[in-house]
Parts: sequence; structure tokens; C-alpha cells
Amino acid sequence: MDNLENLFDKAVGEIERMLNSKTCVGEPITIDGNTLIPLINMGFGFGVGGGEGRDESKGSGKGGGTGGGGGVKPAAVVIINEAGVRVEPIKSGATSVLEKVAESIGKVASTKEARKAE
Repeated sequence: MDNLENLFDKAVGEIERMLNSKTCVGEPITIDGNTLIPLINMGFGFGVGGGEGRDESKGSGKGGGTGGGGGVKPAAVVIINEAGVRVEPIKSGATSVLEKVAESIGKVASTKEARKAE
């Protein structure tokens, strides 16, 4: 049973290490006056087993177990620029992230050009 408790403690320790604000809020990226901060959804699950016991006719029993899994997916991008701050949700995967970044940079460039023309 000590091994099982050790496995459980290690699994919980890893989950605590992974789940913090730095994991869910990415490092800021600056592109052409736009600061982009990625926001990420995380999910996880884990299980622990047990065992022990003796069966006089078949010998001694044992047990054990552990398991886990998780996933990470982009959720949104915080965009900070001269126009202000906004949050753009990401519908699916990296392609959408790139589209949002390109769209944001395009909007800022258009706004700068319009101001220059005035």
C-alpha cells in the first residue's frame, strides 16, 4: 500500500505543478505594435487503484495501479494595441489563431493608414 500512496502523491504533485496561472495564460507575444496573450483550456483526469490481501489456497494477493490523461487546447487570445484591449475566442485549433492574429494586424494597419490619410 505504501507504493500506491507514493504513486498517488506523485500524480497529485504533477497535477498541482501543471495547473497554475502560467500554464493557462501564455507568454505575451508582440507583433507590429500588437501584444498577443494566448489563453489555454486544460483538462485532466487521473485514477488510482489499490489492493492487498491473502487467499490461503492461492497464495498472497497484491495490487496497484495509477493512470492519468489530459489535454490542452487554445481558448482565446487577448489582443492589446493602440485601439484598446479585446479578447478574441478561438473556435478551432492553430489555424484560427493565425487567422485572428493576421486579422488583428490588418485592422491596426488599416486604422493607421486611415489616420494618415486624414
